[in-house]
Amino acid sequence: MLLAIEQGNTNTLFAVHDGATWIAQWRTATHSTRTADEYAVWLSQLLGMAGLAMSTFDGCIISSVVPQSIFNLRNLARRYLHVEPMVIGENVDLGIEVRIEKPSEAGADRLVNAVGAHIVYPGDLIVIDSGTATTFDIVAADGGLEGCAIAPGINLSMEALHQAAAKLPRIAIQKPQRIIGKDTVGAMQSGVFWGYIGLIEGLIARIKGEWDRPMTVVGTGGVASLFHGATTTIDHFDPDLTIRGMLEIWRRNSTKA
Repeated sequence: MLLAIEQGNTNTLFAVHDGATWIAQWRTATHSTRTADEYAVWLSQLLGMAGLAMSTFDGCIISSVVPQSIFNLRNLARRYLHVEPMVIGENVDLGIEVRIEKPSEAGADRLVNAVGAHIVYPGDLIVIDSGTATTFDIVAADGGLEGCAIAPGINLSMEALHQAAAKLPRIAIQKPQRIIGKDTVGAMQSGVFWGYIGLIEGLIARIKGEWDRPMTVVGTGGVASLFHGATTTIDHFDPDLTIRGMLEIWRRNSTKA
């Protein structure tokens, strides 16, 4: 039984794989100061509700873009699961090349996304991960990570608008019924949502123009479902892409070990 921990800046996903399929997934807000003991109390209750226990795990893999949290997540695995976790970025063989100028700067999420996309989708890819930031990773047909474009996430953009403009309220992101807003909330929703669609479509067009070869576009991430049906430029929406990449990396390295 494998526990995959995928930690972003906003949320942390705990997913359980039984060797054949993903049987449980839970999310919690990311707090860099949360201790291993706090994680254990929260996780043990959810495992119990699913008929599982800490003792059922024989492996753990961690992908985190919050460096200060890795210590506590590692201790969670050691103290409560009694396994040594595999941490993306720490002497782990990805099975792909990272062809950017400073490979150490590539976030763990981008690395596992590249692996997760490559094993399912053939050819050259653009992998769009929509979260706190929105990343556009270019993955070559051989799986190599070639580069990226990074933009603020849609929720971050909406929050910045509220924080910087005294009369603009904090509102939820949703697809508006019309583009021309008739009130402040409608105008904000339209500007941010359709503006973001324009950002996605524009960057995809420019990336494809620069790459100059056919590319498949795959969307994933916490808010990717917002864009489903709003644009035809994203070929596939794949919510399990990241944990699929983690599972593949786990299998490759476990086999070698």
